Amino acid sequence: MEVQAILKNFRMSAQKVREVVRQVQGLRAVEALAVLKFVPRKSARAVAKTLASAIANAENNHGLKAESLIVHRAYAQTAGSIKRFIPKARGSAGPILKRSSHIKIILTDNQ
Repeated sequence: MEVQAILKNFRMSAQKVREVVRQVQGLRAVEALAVLKFVPRKSARAVAKTLASAIANAENNHGLKAESLIVHRAYAQTAGSIKRFIPKARGSAGPILKRSSHIKIILTDNQ
């Protein structure tokens, strides 16, 4: 059975989040939480929060054990960007894109 959790509009680019998400793909859910605890990146806290939510969904909604869950798929997709402008030379403006991402984690049991 597959169980998922999604964190939407996390204010960090998907490229930075993907570096952390790749580390937990294929691991057991409990081991993945332990790995994320020691990853020194801001995105690791958000991925850990999403993973904990997916584990809670599996336990409370489907009656699965946390020890039997595996991170089947985990990925970060781009979300909307906030557009800002910074002054440049001779009265022109340079664009700044403040990117966001969606984090999705899908867990499955051993069966």
